[in-house]
Amino acid sequence: MIRRLLCALLLPALLCSSAMAAEKLVVATNPEWPPMEFLDDNKNIIGYDVDMFKAVAAEAGMEAEFKMTAWDGIFAGIAAGNYDVIASAVTITPERQRAFAFTVPYYDVQQIVVLRKGDSATGFADLKGKVIGGQIGTTGIFVAQKSGVDMTIREYDNVGLAMQDLLNSRIDAVVCDSPVALYYANQKEGFADQLTVAFRTEATESFGFVVRKDRKDLVERLNKGIEAVRAKGIEAKLIHKWLGE
Repeated sequence: MIRRLLCALLLPALLCSSAMAAEKLVVATNPEWPPMEFLDDNKNIIGYDVDMFKAVAAEAGMEAEFKMTAWDGIFAGIAAGNYDVIASAVTITPERQRAFAFTVPYYDVQQIVVLRKGDSATGFADLKGKVIGGQIGTTGIFVAQKSGVDMTIREYDNVGLAMQDLLNSRIDAVVCDSPVALYYANQKEGFADQLTVAFRTEATESFGFVVRKDRKDLVERLNKGIEAVRAKGIEAKLIHKWLGE
């Protein structure tokens, strides 16, 4: 009788606890884009996007499990349902919006061209005949291609390889998102003393978290999470932590 009574008393609490358990989202990221997402010395995925998405998910009553994913397969992976969200400094473009759903923008960027110190350029026209590198499939590459300037564009699996080739004079310039460019040119050990920012492109782009088209419910929850993170001042603290702005 006592055992039955205890079960009767505990069952509602257990059911309530189970119902309140946070939904876990599998989140794809390509940790080769510092300071937005990268690996620390212990191979943990860290960066602005990681902290930002965790905060957004928490405000929306969810948890995030990050999955390291190669950039060249990241969109195919979410289309196949291998994960729920992409949080990896994805620029919102009309082409991508036709295939996927995006949250409201959570960070605005420009494209920046980085050179070796001692070199100079004020626009793509100054790079005519030069070799410019960038990460494959990124908007930096798209912007360079659309410039119409006669230069060789070399695409890399990750931006770090492009920066290393720039450092070693194998290419003449690198184009990438502003926070990444500023990280390599101003902060990263072994690079900052040898590289410099040449110029920014005029157009401003926006990052968004990517979700499948059929998950509009998830987009709405994440949008509310972004709104809460901003209202509570969490976003400002994370920008200061990772980007110093």
